[in-house]
Amino acid sequence: VNIDIQNTKHNPRRSVLRRDSYEKHPTLTELLETRHQQGFAEMKPIFSKSFLFVALVQSVNGLVGFGTSSRAKVGRVSAGPIEISSLGCGTWSWGNKLLWDYDPSQDEEIYRAYRAVRNAGVTIFDTADSYGTFELNGRAEILLGQFERRYLEESTSTNTQFDLGRMMFGINNTAASKQNKQQVATKFAPYPWRITSGSLVNAAKESLKRLEQDKLSVAQLHWSTQNYQPFQEKALWEGIADVYDAGLCEAVGISNYGPNQLQKFSQRMQERDVPIAIAQVQYSLLTARNNEILDSCNEVGCRLISYSPLCLGLLSGKYNVDNLPKPGNPRRQLFRELLPGASPLLRTLKAVADDVGKTQSQVAINWAMCKGTVPIPGARNLVQAEENLGAIGWSLSKAAVEELDIASARVSKKMIENIFQTK
Repeated sequence: VNIDIQNTKHNPRRSVLRRDSYEKHPTLTELLETRHQQGFAEMKPIFSKSFLFVALVQSVNGLVGFGTSSRAKVGRVSAGPIEISSLGCGTWSWGNKLLWDYDPSQDEEIYRAYRAVRNAGVTIFDTADSYGTFELNGRAEILLGQFERRYLEESTSTNTQFDLGRMMFGINNTAASKQNKQQVATKFAPYPWRITSGSLVNAAKESLKRLEQDKLSVAQLHWSTQNYQPFQEKALWEGIADVYDAGLCEAVGISNYGPNQLQKFSQRMQERDVPIAIAQVQYSLLTARNNEILDSCNEVGCRLISYSPLCLGLLSGKYNVDNLPKPGNPRRQLFRELLPGASPLLRTLKAVADDVGKTQSQVAINWAMCKGTVPIPGARNLVQAEENLGAIGWSLSKAAVEELDIASARVSKKMIENIFQTK
């Protein structure tokens, strides 16, 4: 299928299915004629070429998720030894009452968001064994497992409508199914009692129980203890390597590690022959030292995952000094401190968004993708999921990226770093 990408200043990239695809692609013509000769000759009076073409398009469409949405699909990128979707989804808010006002009654709406991003090709989901406040600890992992099982059941049922197309054209969906397989990247918190390598292996097994799965795509260390308990750090490194050696993950990763600590971690993993897939840090137009960690990831050969690409929602354009998060929410005071200094950046962000016909959130996410990172914005409802997905299928121009970089560099007060972030 031939896709035209149309670029205009006020109408950014749209995917348009060309109606002349059948005539312009001899390989497609040959495929149709071959299938007729191999057993569908008697069906010629019934099936016109145009019908067969539509059936083929629907069959291919069905390989990457149920439904026939014309939305652009999320691409794939390398992450160390594995391949992941170029846009991910964070699950920090799933189970978090303090920051995100989570309530179990929201689960159905969260599932609708999950289904939307899965249909679009998102496979990498970032979570943690500590996600979920108080009695809801581990809730995000539980939901991820439940959602994927439900998604697969619905997908299997709905995709039966594409069986005719697969049968007619001999399409094998094995490769596509593998590409669209859910990939869980969970993080293990370095709790004070996790002081042995075996404690990490046990943590991985507990996470897999909550997920009701056999293997993680990526097992991550949630943060480094180098700043306050360096001796524990060594046990954690050995433990995450043991998780890999036990066959409980495809690769390992780290979170909230700076360039220097990432290099040290990488050296030890090389000695243990353990592959590193990802390193994630808080990364957005409002964070500092963005280039340093990117360079370090490139040297190590892993993919940078950018969490909080919208800076907890501040870059969405939803908030200003007169419209802050509700009283009692920790973001309220933070935004009150950051918004005055961020105003010039937010004005530039809005101008670029207006210019390309996108929202500020979509531009902020796309900017992070243009930098080579995989953003993992959260989604707790269908509206948020659709908003995030509007960041794919197009790219900011180099000039727009540079304009945003300049505005970002001029922000006097950056977003505060994670308290566990290392150098």
